[in-house]
Amino acid sequence: MTPRSITILGATGSIGASTLDLVRRGKDRWRVVALTANGNAAELARLALDLRPEIAVVADEASLPALRAALAGSGIAAAGGAAALIEAASRPADITIAAIVGCAGLAPTMAAIEQGGVIALANKEALVSAGDVMTAAVTRHAATLLPIDSEHNAIFQCLAGNDPAHVRSITLTASGGPFRDWSAEQLAVATPAQAVKHPNWDMGAKISVDSATMFNKGLELIEAHHLFPVGLDRLRIIVHPQSVVHSMVEYRDGSTLAQLGPSDMRVPIASALAWPARMDTPCAPLDLAAIGELTFRAPDEVRFPATRLARQAAEAGGATPAVLNAANEIAVAAFLAGQIGFTRIAAHVEDVLSCYTPPAPASLGDVVAVDAEARQCARSLMPAC
Repeated sequence: MTPRSITILGATGSIGASTLDLVRRGKDRWRVVALTANGNAAELARLALDLRPEIAVVADEASLPALRAALAGSGIAAAGGAAALIEAASRPADITIAAIVGCAGLAPTMAAIEQGGVIALANKEALVSAGDVMTAAVTRHAATLLPIDSEHNAIFQCLAGNDPAHVRSITLTASGGPFRDWSAEQLAVATPAQAVKHPNWDMGAKISVDSATMFNKGLELIEAHHLFPVGLDRLRIIVHPQSVVHSMVEYRDGSTLAQLGPSDMRVPIASALAWPARMDTPCAPLDLAAIGELTFRAPDEVRFPATRLARQAAEAGGATPAVLNAANEIAVAAFLAGQIGFTRIAAHVEDVLSCYTPPAPASLGDVVAVDAEARQCARSLMPAC
């Protein structure tokens, strides 16, 4: 069997680690083209020496000397900086895992799309900020976009090639995060340490805070709007604390298909890696009898206004989702740094949306400019330390 080629953008993050675990279990079936990281040169070098990619790239050029020293004599090329990241993403590969967090992943993901392969997308901010631009590029370059967020991958599996015209509704499930049962008074004094302790998933700090605020689900709503164009009025969110049902699709005949699985990102990643086939994973099968019950409830948009703001941004379209995403990234960073309280995250995003309304972007360059200006606006509205 000829090995399939793979590039992993964001190899040292949680999605990268889960992907590499699966790749290692079938090492003879894969040829690694490129591995990238932000600035963790030591970990990237360790992965590169194990998996022998053509090139390893750090986005932070200050980390390049350490990466070069660690890979000296290995025959593995080392590079650093934004241009090197884009060059690595542009190398032909059967599948590219796009897992760079935030808008830093925009340009590399677009470069991967332009080489026309299969892109397994974990960077939701790319579609949130540049949805129209990116989906047009997918069509133009005959690329294939496979979602590996657990919710969107579940929807993809439930649709299974069916005509979107037959879909009555799509429901994204949300765990509700660590604060789902907290009062408004408790939320006002929530700490970063509490916010990053997700009850079901092992994720990075930023996405864990997004789960706690429900912005993660709001961003996923916008992403689903681009991936599955059935209309915003057919997209729903429901809180499901057990995180066993990952999403559901209801059809016009009254049938509802749900995808169930363990809270382990290796399951949706494996779905993308093997698509259109299936592959083994080390994940334990669901024991529904042990789980006992599955519960659902409507989201509370008073305590958690993020989903309301995201839906309004999607309805407004144009540059508004990019502004929402940029403002959220700045607000989350400020919360993690102790600069603002937890409930100020959504309030700060709403403030930015109220004062900055740029025209719709027509290109990736426009999206990048909107993102930069929205971040500047978000910083200028931030209270002094």
